[in-house]
Amino acid sequence: MLLSTEELILICLGFFVVATLYSSVGFGGGSSYLALLTLFLSGFFAIRSIALVCNLVVVSGSTYLYFKNGHARLKDFLPFIITSVPMAFIGASFRLQEHLFFILLGSSLVVSAVFLAGQTFKQLGKDERLQTYPSYMSYLLGGAIGLLSGLVGIGGGIFLAPILNHLRWDKSIKIAALASFFILVNSISGLAGLVQGEMLNLPWKETIALVVAVLIGGQLGIRISLKRLTPNGIKRVTALLVFVVGIRILIKYLPQLF
Repeated sequence: MLLSTEELILICLGFFVVATLYSSVGFGGGSSYLALLTLFLSGFFAIRSIALVCNLVVVSGSTYLYFKNGHARLKDFLPFIITSVPMAFIGASFRLQEHLFFILLGSSLVVSAVFLAGQTFKQLGKDERLQTYPSYMSYLLGGAIGLLSGLVGIGGGIFLAPILNHLRWDKSIKIAALASFFILVNSISGLAGLVQGEMLNLPWKETIALVVAVLIGGQLGIRISLKRLTPNGIKRVTALLVFVVGIRILIKYLPQLF
């Protein structure tokens, strides 16, 4: 067992809160799982593996509900998925040196925090005109974000959704549905890449406990409306957490490059 009982209880509570908050706004919480795991674990194979599994658990329920309620159509999402899945697999297969992994992780956390916070200041309104883009844009975005998601162990939705909202690709609800499905398939692909590269590391006691925590939190976040904290408020709080931990990681590992 990698964590003491007290540490495991504390991180389970953190994962439960993250899953509840993120699922309520259409994300899986992968970036915050990584942020929390880096505070307790040093092995980056375990960090990547646990974050992907927890991400997968949370977005599975969200994706099901989006499709069930008619907010998602597979044919609209295929251009993003066709390129993101193989690129996420390739990204997860890379054996990065530990300090390079943490520098990439820290940078990704900072960027994702900025994207998440920025999304709260400009939302796609019902009366705003949607934009039309060449089909290759979807393939390029899917591939680029898929590769990054595989490298650092997140589903990539936290990057994709703000970009598509900024581009006015479609209505917000459809973008949220795409982000959820994008996270789902890339998390599966990323796990497959870790298995192929013999880098999957799931300490069973910690993994089971954290999966249970995010399963309960994710289902709670999907099904209830949070009264005290608006979706924008949730995004700003989680963005602050991710930003602080990302900066902390960079401060620790960037000097190793010089």
